[in-house]
Amino acid sequence: QEKEKYISQLNERVKGFYKTRYAFEDIIGQDYPYIKLAKKAAQTDNSVFLIGESGTGKEVVAQSIHRDSYRGGQSFVDINCASLPETLLDSELFGYVPGAFTGASKNGKIGLFELANGGTLFLDEITEMPLPLQSKLLRVLQERRFMRVGGTRELHSRFRLIAATNRDLWQEVRERRFRQDLFYRIAAFPLTMPPLRQRRQDILPLANAFIRHFA
Repeated sequence: QEKEKYISQLNERVKGFYKTRYAFEDIIGQDYPYIKLAKKAAQTDNSVFLIGESGTGKEVVAQSIHRDSYRGGQSFVDINCASLPETLLDSELFGYVPGAFTGASKNGKIGLFELANGGTLFLDEITEMPLPLQSKLLRVLQERRFMRVGGTRELHSRFRLIAATNRDLWQEVRERRFRQDLFYRIAAFPLTMPPLRQRRQDILPLANAFIRHFA
């Protein structure tokens, strides 16, 4: 009965995660070096760090890397680290056991680390993650083991991590708002994505694409 509850909860949680909408073919514009590097990254299992202002298409590239990788048929799980306070982000990532805290579901909750097993976990705005949670994430990446909030049973997950930020990453590390050891762990492929003002030649192709789409 407990196994049936787990499967039911798992099925409910994955509904919004398995699908990806974008692939490299959907990216409009010039063939930039960062796109070529992203395609190379897709053929490895290394972590990728996407760095760029809001609106530069970080999620599009993240989904494209996932779809072009051998994990493409598995789950693509994403969360914006700036959208939740630390305690909620903690329970969202790790999950929790029944009765772990006041207001917790009586059935517990499957975390995103579990959901992403075999697939890709995309942590958007990762530099907004509080330092204590950064330490926990580093341990998960090193050991591929974790426990749910309030739990005692060790769980395993082998996911591919893609992270993104719109901040000056080097400044975040220098000012100790982002752990240097975590940065080195997840930045095997750092990709800097230029804003549209630095690639003016893409304005006309983008305008034509929007006209075709909306007209």
